[in-house]
Amino acid sequence: MKLYGSTTSPYVRKVRAVLAEKKLEYQFVPENVWAADTQITSLNPLGKIPVLELKAGDMVYDSRVIVEYLDTLSPVGKLIPSVARDRLEVKVWEALADGVLDAAVAARLEATWEGRSTLQRCQPWIERQMHKVDAGLAEMARLLADKPYCIGGVHPTLADIAVGCALGWLSFRFPDLDWRSRHPTLTQLLTKLEQRPSFVDTMPG
Repeated sequence: MKLYGSTTSPYVRKVRAVLAEKKLEYQFVPENVWAADTQITSLNPLGKIPVLELKAGDMVYDSRVIVEYLDTLSPVGKLIPSVARDRLEVKVWEALADGVLDAAVAARLEATWEGRSTLQRCQPWIERQMHKVDAGLAEMARLLADKPYCIGGVHPTLADIAVGCALGWLSFRFPDLDWRSRHPTLTQLLTKLEQRPSFVDTMPG
């Protein structure tokens, strides 16, 4: 398999972390969707990463679709439970983490994208997106409570990987955003996850 993506993308990191947890072999192909010579639309008509190329040459896109497929390839490190209620809980956590990222990415692009001038940037739009980030983090902290992992248990699931990638990206791109002191349980979870090889080897940068 080949994975097309960027080392700074949290969505790509989620897929890379799952590949590591599942101990699946693949080739990583760097792809900058903002470069003038990007070939991303030949891989994904939506022009987004990550894209997973299967051995047969089929292209799979959207990180949520990719990681669900990857979890079926090996019984090692099962990340999505088979029990319907637990599976639903994991997928809700993933949607929440990705939603926080969607809002944070939108805010950052509005503030930094070179295609917009300073006068064209909309501060109320940025604030609206960051409000979503704050609300999402608060909900994560509420749901996590005092559990060791997102849905409890003694091992992380896809929920924890998704949340860890979201929190890691916020620390990377929004270093001045003080979410750690406001949500110490999320800080503890991220610290625990960052000790795992799947997170150590996929640090954004």
